[in-house]
Amino acid sequence: DFYGFNYYNPTLVGSPHAGERIGAEIAVDLPFSRHEIQGYPMTDFGWPVVPEGLLAVMRQLRERYGDRLPPLFVTENGCAYNTGPDDKGVVMDTERVTFYDGHLAAVSQAIAEGIDVRGYFAWSLMDNFEWAEGFTKRFGLVYTDFETQQRIPKLSYDWYADLIRRTKAG
Repeated sequence: DFYGFNYYNPTLVGSPHAGERIGAEIAVDLPFSRHEIQGYPMTDFGWPVVPEGLLAVMRQLRERYGDRLPPLFVTENGCAYNTGPDDKGVVMDTERVTFYDGHLAAVSQAIAEGIDVRGYFAWSLMDNFEWAEGFTKRFGLVYTDFETQQRIPKLSYDWYADLIRRTKAG
């Protein structure tokens, strides 16, 4: 058994507002309202980048379930930045590198605290189709030109590959 969860950002909630919209213009009556989290950088999706929120989730799971908590897997974690290739064809997505560096540091801290984290999956390898946003939000480590289908590894791809090599060697 394992406990898998997706983490993108924390959400602050309060008393409800009728007809609040979620994502791509989906109006629903929620039992709560969502509030913006201030003081953090934002992705191009408008989500705050809060790596310590990932650590807080893992700590909360450990506190809630104690010894009954199975190994954890972060099954999705990623960010949308619409950085495209420059005039030399290079995609310098430094914000994504910063995002992954912070979130993987949170995973490392959880492991150092004795939380049994067995896996972490970056979302996603390539820019793809997002259900609510179509092709407008780019989560990939590899840039996809949706007209030509050309793929260009981004700076974050090289950074992530280097991290894996260094971690494997260490």
